[in-house]
Amino acid sequence: MPQVVGIDHIAITMSDLEATCAFYDRLFGARTHLERVADGKVQVRQIALGGGALLSVHQAGNDVVLVGRQPTIGAGDICLRCEGSMDSAAESLRRHGIEIIAGTTNNRTASTIRGTSNDRLPLRADLQINTQQGLA
Repeated sequence: MPQVVGIDHIAITMSDLEATCAFYDRLFGARTHLERVADGKVQVRQIALGGGALLSVHQAGNDVVLVGRQPTIGAGDICLRCEGSMDSAAESLRRHGIEIIAGTTNNRTASTIRGTSNDRLPLRADLQINTQQGLA
């Protein structure tokens, strides 16, 4: 069974990514950790809030694949960090009959499974991640 060792990040969908990030910067001194840009527009910005807390701010309507089926402004999801490799976690999940609905993306070690409410639950391996590779 994969052991959860922490929260990798929390993702929120917002109507105005820039205003949201400016708010967190003003309030907490947030700094940009990663960005996903398409057609010159930021679709997702991951910001560091301090103490290791990462918040992925998704622009509503951004067409990023690994978000909820119907992202709702103000709603969020959580990505758990698991001990070891995603291969060992995937093997354990399969043994327990848990469907993996998305595998490793953007060369990062992450998988997504379905939760009890047909929701998406992202999992990430507890490995050093190259921050130049983009967002999953």
